[in-house]
Amino acid sequence: MPEPRKKMTLPGLYQKVAAQQPITWLTCYDYPTAYMQDQAGVDMILVGDSLGMTMLGYDSTLPVTMDDMIRHAAAVRRGAPNAWLVGDMPYMTYQPSVESAIRNAGRFMAEAGCDAIKLEGGAAMADRIKGIVDAGIPAIGHLGLTPQSVSALGGFKLQGKSAAMAKKIVDDAKALEDAGAFMILLELVPDRLCQLITERAKNAIIMSLGSGLHAHGQLLIYHDAFALYPKFKPKMAKVFADAGAVIREGLNGYVKEVTEKTFPAKENWFGMADEEYDELLKMLD
Repeated sequence: MPEPRKKMTLPGLYQKVAAQQPITWLTCYDYPTAYMQDQAGVDMILVGDSLGMTMLGYDSTLPVTMDDMIRHAAAVRRGAPNAWLVGDMPYMTYQPSVESAIRNAGRFMAEAGCDAIKLEGGAAMADRIKGIVDAGIPAIGHLGLTPQSVSALGGFKLQGKSAAMAKKIVDDAKALEDAGAFMILLELVPDRLCQLITERAKNAIIMSLGSGLHAHGQLLIYHDAFALYPKFKPKMAKVFADAGAVIREGLNGYVKEVTEKTFPAKENWFGMADEEYDELLKMLD
């Protein structure tokens, strides 16, 4: 019988980096999926504001509230007690001020049992990172394609293709690391830029989402990895199992069997003793 899994810790993540063992990271938004991810040994789980699209059906992440995030993060924590759990700071919960950033980061820790928070933005958000870290909360930065700023970035597309834009991302990564971010997510930047930032990082763990192999680990959106999001399939996602096809097949089978009255069968319901039923009829008469 395998030994029970130990809780992932911040030193444990740094130990994986030192041993050159890539860190595994997936998004998750609900209890049963969290349970499966924890059982599979996923190192980190991100309760992403991507739940606005994958779970709530919005066209962007912007309508997601802190209450949405807390509800889902708490459910994931119950399902995955051992993974390192990250709460994603939703739109306008940290941009207005350092104070708002600390207060909302604290909600993730106190109300949902998160281990860390993540927020988007470069040097302009460094003071938010510093404030959160100074409050004793581990913080993760997010550069490259930042969905909350997708309008300003011109859409969901590769960031840092030009030397000038790549230089800005390098500078932003240093600013976040200097502010105390223990980890930085690079989303949809060229692989060589990701490798350069990883090699230059002194204390920050660098994670890749569609940014190549040369980071300290990989993040994928769970619904992309298992073909559960119907609107599009991004290039950066590999479908590891087509769970969507299995579920659709099952749903079609359910509709067919109920329609044809082949479900439920006798093994799917409960009977009643003849004498009890006869007694019931007498009582009703």
